[in-house]
Amino acid sequence: MSATVFDSDTPLDEPRVIVRRYGGDVEMLKLPWGFQPKEPGGRPFTVVRAEDRSFPSHRCLVPASEFRHRSQGKNYSFRLVNDDWFYFAGIWRPASRDWPEAYAILTIQANDDIAPYHDRQMAVLRRDQRSAWLNRTRPEHEVLRPLPGDSFRISRLHQRRAQAEFAI
Repeated sequence: MSATVFDSDTPLDEPRVIVRRYGGDVEMLKLPWGFQPKEPGGRPFTVVRAEDRSFPSHRCLVPASEFRHRSQGKNYSFRLVNDDWFYFAGIWRPASRDWPEAYAILTIQANDDIAPYHDRQMAVLRRDQRSAWLNRTRPEHEVLRPLPGDSFRISRLHQRRAQAEFAI
């Protein structure tokens, strides 16, 4: 399996790959990002705060090689220092009469690398943590925690470079 750049500016209705346990199997499929808004015409919920919550079912993983974030009008790229790919911890919801099956990503307090850009971050799991999340073999508070400082390599994306990468 390969992972791709997770760009939060990608249209929400563009399906992305997730990994989930469904029945007794683990499957990969593409789902749209975002849960149904509370009010008609509102923006879908793309992230869910993880603190003080339990997620006993409907867990998923979103593979990524890097993520991008805009801070103070500038675009940044965040990669693991070792260039390995990773997962975001997420949850999915079945389709309803008014909304398709979809997923959201869990957020946690930002680690030391990301804190200068934002106080929260999507919950990043290293590949060796994927089973603990999907199979619920460790409590949420042990899995959904910021990675240690110096885990991410951060670079600023310049407008021209970012446009070229999006065209690929």
